[in-house]
Amino acid sequence: MNSIVVSSIIFVSVFAAALVGMAVRRVVPDDHVESDAKEVIRLATGLIATMAALVLGMLISSAKSSYDARKNEVAEMSSEIVAIDRLLVKYGPETGPIRAEFHQTVEAGLERIWPSQASRKFELRPGDHGEILFGKLELLAPKDDRQVAEKAQIMTMVFGLRQTQWLMFLRAEQNAVPIPLLLVLVSWLAAIFVSFGLFAPPNPTVLIILALGAMAVSSAIFLILEMYTPFSGVLKILPTPILDALSQMGH
Repeated sequence: MNSIVVSSIIFVSVFAAALVGMAVRRVVPDDHVESDAKEVIRLATGLIATMAALVLGMLISSAKSSYDARKNEVAEMSSEIVAIDRLLVKYGPETGPIRAEFHQTVEAGLERIWPSQASRKFELRPGDHGEILFGKLELLAPKDDRQVAEKAQIMTMVFGLRQTQWLMFLRAEQNAVPIPLLLVLVSWLAAIFVSFGLFAPPNPTVLIILALGAMAVSSAIFLILEMYTPFSGVLKILPTPILDALSQMGH
């Protein structure tokens, strides 16, 4: 889901709820919003606000953990790329074509996840280059025990790198804010702002404050949605570690 569109809709909905509260205040009898009724409304609003704050805090914490995990995975992948390249060099000159294939595989993955053209959409699903590389590694014929051990280590690391790529793709497919939870949260926020509007005098200062409050909660949801999509949008994870790994592979 587009985080900017969703957060904008939430801002409009929550601020409109405050305006609805102001409109309702004009038509309800005065005894419905007197001291006793006002106290009950404030208690109910406080309960809803507490639940909304807990859910928002939970979502922010979960989204931040997911974002940090994806960022760490990118850093780990870059270190694995350099380590695999060093092992290929250590194996011997016969791995020259495999190193070139590995370099192309990394470049293809970089272009797929961080496309150079803004019009292209990022794609986390691993491509076929990894399978081709794995097939070429299997054809290596070790000449001594050292190369046997190095080939096994290279194969293990390439398999682990491939597995990390698939895990990133599968987690990205699963990590998202559940729509029912988001709808419930927005309904709670709307209820809170209706109660604000019930007791707010209709003047420009109050309207600005209510708009700022609606902007604050919609911004929080915007950040949550952005952190759940770390390879696109405003909070996109940068490919700097992978670029550094590519520069090291040329040495």
